[in-house]
Amino acid sequence: QVQLVESGGGSVPAGSSHTLSCTSTDPIDSTYCMAWFRQAPGKDREEVATIYTDGGRTYYGDSVKGRFTISLDNNENTVVLQMNSLRPEDTAMYYCAADLNPSGCHLPIDFPYWGQGAQVTVSS
Repeated sequence: QVQLVESGGGSVPAGSSHTLSCTSTDPIDSTYCMAWFRQAPGKDREEVATIYTDGGRTYYGDSVKGRFTISLDNNENTVVLQMNSLRPEDTAMYYCAADLNPSGCHLPIDFPYWGQGAQVTVSS
């Protein structure tokens, strides 16, 4: 059973940078893909970024493309989300997710393992 723990949530001003981390109890290279999703109140859970652990191919949602970067630290079993040029509309609960088997890797239903979430609030 993979367990994921997010860290780094907080309140930041618009235009600033912030980093979220997600540590896995299992080696990162035992997963097929890992992702960050976010969910704001009253909205659906939205894919932010996905990384395929074999090769490092990445995918970003349109709303964060060019501002956010997802990366892996295999030594620390951690996936990192670097967020730059933050906007108030980036305010949400951010969730880390992992999938062990080849699948779509883009929809919430594709991911059987989830962290508890980290709140990011961006003030204008």
